[in-house]
This record gives sequence, structure tokens and C-alpha cells, in this order.
Amino acid sequence: MSEVVRVGVLSDTHAPRFWKSCPPAVAEVFAHVDLILHAGDVCVPSVLDELTAFAPVHAVQGNNDGADVAAWGAPEELRLTVAGVRVAMLHDSGPASGRLPRLRARFPDADLVVFGHSHIPWNEESGGFRVFNPGSPTDKRRQPRGTVGLLTLSDGRVTAADIVAVTP
Repeated sequence: MSEVVRVGVLSDTHAPRFWKSCPPAVAEVFAHVDLILHAGDVCVPSVLDELTAFAPVHAVQGNNDGADVAAWGAPEELRLTVAGVRVAMLHDSGPASGRLPRLRARFPDADLVVFGHSHIPWNEESGGFRVFNPGSPTDKRRQPRGTVGLLTLSDGRVTAADIVAVTP
């Protein structure tokens, strides 16, 4: 029987300036996930503690994260395997131009690279290699809506990768 893992993905929550507590729309999306990935700019570790009420959390440090987020357990880069999918995470992937080949070269053993920083959702796949930025649920900047990501991983493959709007 194959393992299917639903993964909630978010980044750039920027608490407490933008994230006072888990927004109800984020809670609704994450109510049925098995794992949560936070791609940095958490800003205060209590956000990660709050998310653990939904599922286990893995996070990386963003450029606005301090020693307290690192002490929570968020490294600058993270590699893990989920349902046979080799996942790499970092906060800042660099410029949009050439992103997929650059990240493929940086993480040659990964199937999926999750990142944040730009607050711009990004979901690109080529030859079984995917790069994914969920955007920000709370600081949408120039985007029309706040967003999170929802991934379905099974048998070493990303079987679904969706950007989900969580603001009107």
C-alpha cells in the first residue's frame, strides 16, 4: 500500500506584524494535512509552536528570523524525505530568472525545492523536478491574495501541487 502525505506549505508569516494568530482560512486548509513546511521569515517561534497543533512542522530560517527561530530547530537549509520525495528547503532562492535550473544544480538529489522570500507564489516543474513557493498568507505585498501551498506526495512523486488563496 502506498503512503500518501498531504503537506501544508507556508512562508513569510512575519509575526507578530502580520500574523497575530493562525488565520482561520489557513487553519481550514491545514486541518487535514500530515506535515507542515515553513519556508522562513517566521519572525517569532510561537508561530511554529501554533502550527504544531495541526501537524509536525519543519522550518528553515529566513532573513528576518533570529536566534530564537534557529533555536526552535530551523536551520538555514533543510533536506528531508517525505513519502519517498526528496525535499530541500531554503528561504531565498535568488532571482526568478533561471530559478529552476539554478535550484536543480544547487540541490541535484532533490525532487522538490520549497522556498519563500519573494511573497510571490511559484509552482514550476520540469522533468520530475519541482520548485515551489507558497507565497505568504499574511503579507501578500503586490499579489492579489494571501496564499499557502498544499502538496500531495506519494511513492516518490509530487502528485498534486496547489497554491491556495486564504484571503478574499
